[in-house]
Amino acid sequence: MRAIAFAVLAGSAVLIGGLALSGSPVTVRAAEAPIRAAKAQVAAPVRALPPKPAPVVAAAPADGYVVKRVLDVPEPLRHGAYYWDTEGVPEGPIVITVDLVAQTLSIFRAGYEIGTAAVIYGADEKPTPLGVFTITQKDAHHVSNLYGAPMPYMLRLTNDGVSIHGSALMDGKYATHGCVGVPTAFAKLIFGQVKLGDRVIVTSGEMLERGGRITAA
Repeated sequence: MRAIAFAVLAGSAVLIGGLALSGSPVTVRAAEAPIRAAKAQVAAPVRALPPKPAPVVAAAPADGYVVKRVLDVPEPLRHGAYYWDTEGVPEGPIVITVDLVAQTLSIFRAGYEIGTAAVIYGADEKPTPLGVFTITQKDAHHVSNLYGAPMPYMLRLTNDGVSIHGSALMDGKYATHGCVGVPTAFAKLIFGQVKLGDRVIVTSGEMLERGGRITAA
């Protein structure tokens, strides 16, 4: 089994568990790690007590939300660069993950990572919020109502303007007013994959492993 791993190295970001570590992004991927099954704990019988009811087993996660593949990124992932590969990937639910520590966005389809890129995000005064969001609006030619700035291939996450969008200023020294900025060409690819209602999970250093569920920390 392969763990999704990224790391940030001197002025670069490193992704850990499919998400990230701070700095300007340098991504080191795919650390091999065996997954060991936890030993079953068998309680000693207790006399004079009735048997405990069988535990309720949670339903298995939806197939499309289980990590099945991560992209092979052969070199450090820097601002302005991205990787994309949909070859052989089946149709299925789309989930986007953003890790503010690793400064990295990943898009999964049917559990397969089909794209990843370094991001810029909100400054301390206007931080990018953490949590699980749904895409409520798509606009390929959006212009910010507040700042008058172009936000190509905008995917709205909140009513107060936080979104994922293309940005021409892809450099670790820049920040946004809470949005997640990605290379414009990459934003166009994402825009073509997602639909309204698809989920975006923004975390701060969450670890994902192949075979694990894509969820919020």
